[in-house]
Amino acid sequence: MEVLKAGGGKKLDVFEEIKSEIIFSSGRMMFLLVDMKPGQIVPEHRHPHEQMGICLKGKAEFISGENKILVEAGMFYWIKPNEPHSVKVIEESTFLDVFSPPREDYLEKASL
Repeated sequence: MEVLKAGGGKKLDVFEEIKSEIIFSSGRMMFLLVDMKPGQIVPEHRHPHEQMGICLKGKAEFISGENKILVEAGMFYWIKPNEPHSVKVIEESTFLDVFSPPREDYLEKASL
């Protein structure tokens, strides 16, 4: 068993000035903690990984195609493989993203 406190993972910037840390990564999934400030934007992108997560704190608009959904603390989200998506942060926010399989590009950035 492994236990890790937030702040003890491998830190990296997934997008410009968006702070995150890899909490755990195995051969099948990755936990990524992401902290974002009001006004920050994750530009539209897509990836072959399945992504699920929870908003732990704050509020942000998640956009996929014509769909715009307000995601607040306590809400979960599911982004399917290759689904184009972006995020606009409204309030200081923390998200726990789960990727399957792990994001190879993030592992490389974090030198893991």
